[in-house]
Amino acid sequence: MLALPDPLGSSSCPFQLLLFVDRRPTSREQIQQVRKLLEELGSPASYDLQVIDVTEQPHLAEHFRLLTTPTLIKIAPDPRQMLVGGNFLAELRSCWPRWEQEQRSRTLAVAITDPRTTQTSQSLQDNIYEIASASELIQLADQVFRLKQEKAELAAQIKFKDQVIAMLAHDLRNPLTAASIAIETMDREFHPPAGQANRLTPALITRLIRQARAQLRNINSMITDILQTTHGSNAELNIRPKSIDLPTLCAEVLETLADRLAAKSIVIETDIPLDLPKVYIDEERIRQVLINLVDNAIKYTSDGGKIQLSALYRTTQKVQVTLCDTGLGIPEDQREAIFEDHVQLQRDQDQSGYGIGLALCQRLIRAHYGQIWVDSVLGQGSCFHFTLPVNPQ
Repeated sequence: MLALPDPLGSSSCPFQLLLFVDRRPTSREQIQQVRKLLEELGSPASYDLQVIDVTEQPHLAEHFRLLTTPTLIKIAPDPRQMLVGGNFLAELRSCWPRWEQEQRSRTLAVAITDPRTTQTSQSLQDNIYEIASASELIQLADQVFRLKQEKAELAAQIKFKDQVIAMLAHDLRNPLTAASIAIETMDREFHPPAGQANRLTPALITRLIRQARAQLRNINSMITDILQTTHGSNAELNIRPKSIDLPTLCAEVLETLADRLAAKSIVIETDIPLDLPKVYIDEERIRQVLINLVDNAIKYTSDGGKIQLSALYRTTQKVQVTLCDTGLGIPEDQREAIFEDHVQLQRDQDQSGYGIGLALCQRLIRAHYGQIWVDSVLGQGSCFHFTLPVNPQ
């Protein structure tokens, strides 16, 4: 804070000087040089020098519009004068006699017109208090600005939590449905209606248990995401990458959604080379991305339509996965917006769809240092593409 001089002593300290420095090693030497020169030029009672570190009081540097340090400013009496640059000591030596002459003339003029010399003292104090008040106002403005920033950040965190919870709650439906179907199938086949044989085979039991177990792991991963949002919008997704066979993962995802594909008589075509290099990913996270994209493709593809899932070895470091449908398509001006939190197309306002799970998909792909984007033609369908890192080994 800028310290105020004693009002009773202001008449004996006609020159109020501010020396602005920073924390460079040379600053201490500069302060000593100024003090020594002032002692040489006048008595201690003829000036009041205050040293200000701009790193501790940046509001004062802003108030005086400083561009460099060191800077010496005579703030009183008027007119204010600023000495800047490497030769400011020489300028001070040159200006001091003129300042003294101006001060003597001013004091004499006041004494002639008003014997009560308190006017000079009051004018000086008004100047000093004006600077101090301006300094305090700038500090208060800075504090208000910081509080507004903190408020905006807290509001953004709350909004982020609400959005992620809504997205994950939406995505939980798919694995819950798949796990329920697997369990209900085992129960139905284990207790067939009267007159029907038990069609459970060891292979079928193994497949259903494997499917239910995989979906429960997926649910557990999503619940972890929900809990993780309590740490704010900057919380990182907990990615545990390992070497994964992508064709096998894609086959498992399509098997999980086979009933939904069959219900709409949608033809599924795949083009995934078996010799595709293994990818270095968190298996459950990318499973979540694939399920979400296929689920959206099914939702927006008419009965009897077609979905294509393909993968290619794009570079030595990346594999590209593409999912195309023959659905409604996406307007060109909204193809980036659908990846934003809680954004839906105008046509989809009455149902969940693009924009709920896609924002989470984008976060998951970016957490794998990949990219996700969409190509689309209205009325003909959409193609979603994303890249994954190749296993470095």
